[in-house]
Amino acid sequence: MSNILILYSTSDGHTLEICRRLQQVLEQQSNAVSLVSIADAPEVDPASFDQIIIGASIRYGRHSPAIVDFINRHVKVLEAKPSAFFSVNLVARKPEKRQADTNPYLKKFLRRISWQPKTLAVFAGKLDYPSYTVFDRAVIRLIMWVTGGPTDPTTVVDFTDWQQVDDFGRKLAKDADGLTET
Repeated sequence: MSNILILYSTSDGHTLEICRRLQQVLEQQSNAVSLVSIADAPEVDPASFDQIIIGASIRYGRHSPAIVDFINRHVKVLEAKPSAFFSVNLVARKPEKRQADTNPYLKKFLRRISWQPKTLAVFAGKLDYPSYTVFDRAVIRLIMWVTGGPTDPTTVVDFTDWQQVDDFGRKLAKDADGLTET
């Protein structure tokens, strides 16, 4: 059994939903999983975990600065342990933008940080116009209009490929199993 940290940042709660799904998959494989918001990260010692998974959503083309700060502060630990990163964004609603090497936001993010995770994933997010502020709804509608996405302000669409999330979780569980076999 491995002790796994899933650290996340979320704009509207959907990244947390994905993290909870990953937590279920990992716990089904007898791993202990701590799910921690980036807001609570100062209280967490990543060195005390066997494996570290970081998930972050995109808002206006950027991952949370707090995630970047955490990575920069703990890069040596992240490089020394099995670790993974996943990005959640609406660009990934398009299958050709759902891979680490084809998603522009993930590629840009990896150029900004010194840590280069060996395990990466990109998941499509959830579009939920009714839950956004007036400003966010207007900006996101503009982005969707430019990129050919839904613009009806009553639209709620979960673009996440949950099978992809489950597969990623099983891969992470397999990586964790390798830790306990040595």
